[in-house]
Amino acid sequence: MNKKCVAMLLAGGHGSRLYALTSKIAKPAVPFGAKYRIIDFPLSNCINSNIDTVGVLTQYQPLILNEYIGNGQPWDLDRNHGGVHILPPYQAKENAEWYKGTANAIYQNLHFVQKYGPLHILILSGDHIYKMDYNKMLSFHERQDADCTISVIEVPKSEASRFGIMNCDENGRILEFEEKPKIPKSNRASMGIYIFKAEVLYKYLIDDEKDKNSSKDFGNNVIPKMLKDKRKMMSYMFKGYWKDVGTVKSLWDANMDLLGEKPAFDIDTDWKIYSRSPIKPPHYISADAKVSNSLIAGGCEIYGTVKNSVVSSGAKVLKGATVLNSVIMENVTVNENSIIEYSIVDENAIIEKGAKVGKVNDDSKIAVIGRNVKIQSNICIEAGANVE
Repeated sequence: MNKKCVAMLLAGGHGSRLYALTSKIAKPAVPFGAKYRIIDFPLSNCINSNIDTVGVLTQYQPLILNEYIGNGQPWDLDRNHGGVHILPPYQAKENAEWYKGTANAIYQNLHFVQKYGPLHILILSGDHIYKMDYNKMLSFHERQDADCTISVIEVPKSEASRFGIMNCDENGRILEFEEKPKIPKSNRASMGIYIFKAEVLYKYLIDDEKDKNSSKDFGNNVIPKMLKDKRKMMSYMFKGYWKDVGTVKSLWDANMDLLGEKPAFDIDTDWKIYSRSPIKPPHYISADAKVSNSLIAGGCEIYGTVKNSVVSSGAKVLKGATVLNSVIMENVTVNENSIIEYSIVDENAIIEKGAKVGKVNDDSKIAVIGRNVKIQSNICIEAGANVE
């Protein structure tokens, strides 16, 4: 039975701007929000949108990501026909070949897509935090009879030069695409979410692969070529929360957006985000602890002070320790009289007694402590430092 739509999730990026957080794992596997990983969001969006066939294209440091996805059961993607499939480069061809770009990654896996005979192909990025009904976008794409539909979000004009910008007519038809323009003509930023008619995409990927001058990229090559050929390309306006968490600061910002009485991003709504979180006992907060405006996951033990922070399962903040405006990932131990401020501390790190990490009242430079790192007693780690 053919599928109406197959999703292809690009999850092979290096994530170099996350520094120590991605030195040993792929960016989509980076933890988020105390009990999730970044990839939980597009996978959950797929199954909530009734898209049950997803190819996950991996490349850089894929082991933890592959193990985490497993058979797809937590996202109801363990299907006999469809489901979630890991697609590393060495499975794509008899002769192993690294993905040269986003378009080449899909090209190398056309056999996987064509096996399901879809009418449409949904292309997703693995490094965004958001909740979105792809089915609504697909319905729009079909009503418009578009060759390609690109999801866009309005950004402040002052920030538009950081994004790929879509210039459209009054009906939302894309007339021009500009990659990070110095003087943007509009504020409609591409979210990196594309829906193509399958037969159209096949043609352009095959043509692009033959082009020796192409960088094999959707934004730089395939999209501009389709526009040049006057293909019908529509923009789909998205109104909800969306964050590209490709930098330390944006990842920290997105975690902070979960806090407060009315958080900027409310995870606990009807649109459920699924994850492979281990079942943990309830968190423990001692009578002497001070906790305010923080997200504390199950299995945590809090004996010190935690304010404006996100603390993941299994973490311990011991007596006299202080955690302010920070993200503490799984199984981190913050020992007595240590101070963590404006920082991200990765899984299994140990902060010894009296150590200081980050800087008071400075959210412009987020300090990062990598996985399994031990910060020795009474050491001071400066704002913006990156410790692997």
